[in-house]
Amino acid sequence: MKVEVEVISSENIKPTSPTPTHLQYYQLSFLDQIFPPVYASFIFFYTKNDTYSKISTDTTKSFSSVLKQSLSDILTRYYPLAGRVKDNINVECNDEGVMFREAQVKCELSDIVTNPNPAEFKKFLPCDIDGTHNLTFAVQVNYFTCGGIAIGACISHKIADGTSFIMFMKTWAATARGETDIHPQFQASTLFPPTSTLSGFQPETSMIQEKLVLKRFVFSSATIEALKEKYAESSDIECPLHPSRVEAVSTFLWSRYVAATQENCGHKKLNLVLFAVNLRTRMDPPLSGNYFGNIFRVATVILSSEERLGLVGKLRAAIRKIDNEYVKKLHGHTQHLDFLKDASEKVLKQDVVPFNFTSLCRFPIYEMDFGWGNPMWIGRVSLPFKNVVVFLDTKSGDGIEAWVNLKEEDMAKFESDTELLAYASTTTINA
Repeated sequence: MKVEVEVISSENIKPTSPTPTHLQYYQLSFLDQIFPPVYASFIFFYTKNDTYSKISTDTTKSFSSVLKQSLSDILTRYYPLAGRVKDNINVECNDEGVMFREAQVKCELSDIVTNPNPAEFKKFLPCDIDGTHNLTFAVQVNYFTCGGIAIGACISHKIADGTSFIMFMKTWAATARGETDIHPQFQASTLFPPTSTLSGFQPETSMIQEKLVLKRFVFSSATIEALKEKYAESSDIECPLHPSRVEAVSTFLWSRYVAATQENCGHKKLNLVLFAVNLRTRMDPPLSGNYFGNIFRVATVILSSEERLGLVGKLRAAIRKIDNEYVKKLHGHTQHLDFLKDASEKVLKQDVVPFNFTSLCRFPIYEMDFGWGNPMWIGRVSLPFKNVVVFLDTKSGDGIEAWVNLKEEDMAKFESDTELLAYASTTTINA
């Protein structure tokens, strides 16, 4: 369904206290610098709650004041989010503030979640997520006619990965409830010193202008168990390789993508499968989860379209290589930049077909309670990258939602695949 959203207010929320002079320039790390200028986003949907209506007859005003004050309070700790990105080198922490918009949605929340249309979800966000504006964080609070709300939040991927984004949202929610939570550590540029030149590498080259479509596919716990059994690899008869739930679903989705889009091609192309890996836990000693920034890299596997049953073992081997020695090599910049340039050139020449996976399963994304309960559902919007899959847990925690971003013509083939539809559901979300 088409959704009508009317912006009713817009302002900049500034930190409660000014950022000290010695913190007014936050330096980007090398891993921040090599990331394209896009915005990661989540939309947190909440059903009507009477908590605030008991406090104030104007429920909207009550929600608004709590969110604004708590955001202002935590920006003193997350001071780069009130600044602006400058020239892919640093964030000017000038307390310019966070864009905070409020909007009225002219329908009920149930209209959205019973038949979700990700193409319409951008209307719940405060800014264009594939633009090059220099905001570091922005938020839009959407009020439905039924009393439900949706908080659409965007963070610049130039300064934060998924772990950092969720940490910030969790801290904001805790502050809104009157509690204290995580204190971030902004030391990524010390761990991964920035470079003065990217040696011809352009992060923007991975962004595409083609028509992309985002669709959500849901896997139940029973289906996941069936896929785990399907993709168990007999590398050793006495010790078979049992895939995790994410590995099993990843293998299945990639194999169905290959079947749907490459089966009838005369020339069989190589496939470059990439899986995001959190570096915090792979360093020696491991980093605290409080470290803010883009502290991840990707494990890479190259396969032919015929190797669909070998992904789990190869993926695990690739992830094992991302260890403390791998992290040390990132400090040198040159080797990793050469790898990125080589991979980009092969993708641009269409010598290899990329397929990217990011898993946010087991992350506390359903713990964003601002004082009126946890979200009933979490939505996403399309990023300007083809062949990207993001995994989220279902609210119950035992299933997986796969948000798949493909070129329009590829999605038409993919979503019609009979084996995909035998395992994955695209039906309504349980409120």
